[in-house]
Amino acid sequence: MSVPKYYVRTFGCQMNVYDSDKLADVLRAAYGAEPAATPEDADILLFNTCSVRENAQERVFHSLGRVKHLKARKPGLMIGVGGCVASQEGATIVARAPYVDVVFGPQTLHRVPQLIAARRATGRPQVDIAFPEIEKFDHLPPARRSENGGSAFVSIMEGCSQYCSFCVVPYTRGEEVSRPLDDVLTEVAELAAQGVKEVTLLGQNVNAWRGTLGDDTPADFALLLEYVVEIPGLERLRYTTSHPKEFTPRLIEAHARLPMLASHVHLPVQSGSDRVLAAMKRGYTALEYKSIVRRLRAARPDVTLSSDFIVGFPGETDADFEQTMQLVEDVRFDDSYSFLYSRRPGTPAAALADDTPHEVKLARLARLQARIEALAKDYSRAMVGSRQRVLVEGAAKRDPRELAGRTTHNRVVNFAGDARLIGTYAEVTITAAVAHTLRGEVVVAATHTLSASA
Repeated sequence: MSVPKYYVRTFGCQMNVYDSDKLADVLRAAYGAEPAATPEDADILLFNTCSVRENAQERVFHSLGRVKHLKARKPGLMIGVGGCVASQEGATIVARAPYVDVVFGPQTLHRVPQLIAARRATGRPQVDIAFPEIEKFDHLPPARRSENGGSAFVSIMEGCSQYCSFCVVPYTRGEEVSRPLDDVLTEVAELAAQGVKEVTLLGQNVNAWRGTLGDDTPADFALLLEYVVEIPGLERLRYTTSHPKEFTPRLIEAHARLPMLASHVHLPVQSGSDRVLAAMKRGYTALEYKSIVRRLRAARPDVTLSSDFIVGFPGETDADFEQTMQLVEDVRFDDSYSFLYSRRPGTPAAALADDTPHEVKLARLARLQARIEALAKDYSRAMVGSRQRVLVEGAAKRDPRELAGRTTHNRVVNFAGDARLIGTYAEVTITAAVAHTLRGEVVVAATHTLSASA
């Protein structure tokens, strides 16, 4: 019998990227399955979906329509839909696309082999979108280093309990559930033992993580970071996505005391208007956000910040938007993910009146993006001539003959170098700032000793 092949297409956030990697691990463990180069080559075809934005959700059904014909060519093909669209739509997916065999949620991806077996045994599509809390982590195969292997994601919690008025995550991934501290440390240690040098801790609201020590002493996210940086072999630590409400003084102090923490923080603000922030139910004001940034920069002067913005939230006025632009000037973000507001059914914001013309929203978004891009270029130009410690991740996207790596500030650097550097750190002198990346020249392969500026 030939070895089955799988193909996983991922939509959305880094949590979904992590989940897709774990899906692959599950399929390898269950069937000895191997990755397929294209959907046409697959025996198991899975879509790991995102429902944060309306367009992303519709893209999933469009993608399903494009593979429908594969079922006729390969009757044994299993097509599955997982992730947040699966949680939100459930059996509706099968009703709309009856050729789908299994539907599973973010917390039930470990059950995919059982769902496939039940589909084959009964002839009926299988839907499992339960929220079994942290069960999935107990049933996943051991952590495995990827091919390039220099960096890895580690999910430390599931769900979100903030209930922002615009967001579907609490309804599609459930409320916040933290993985036990020992489980997180074990997974990071397994990866580090396999040669992983850099880990990114993941969560929808990652700094809301809570746990206990062996003596039942409460542990917060800052304490978790302190334990993780002590793991042998690990050289740099990142986390995403953080929430301003949970950005505690202890977390800020951690950036001062733990040089292994990367000098980059992604801290979504969404708006600079207190009125809009209140309508979004974000739980902080623009002044409070700027206070966090001020204290964080005092603790780590070279830290760069990226953020998320929603433009055109229902009721956003010109004055509200100008307050957002002022926040951008005050904080001077290095990067951002900014989008027009997308109405999500079932969220409180979906019922709010929205009379702002679409063209006005588009003009606001363009202006915001242009300003932040200009700031990003300023940061890039300021880095020219500096020496950066870069984790070499693989071949450059635009020119596979070159290498690409990432600085502590999360900036991509392209440079000429030997492929043997992949998965290690190298010291690189920045020679130019081009578009959204940097160019550099390798000075010397870095040692595995963490410098204070890493």
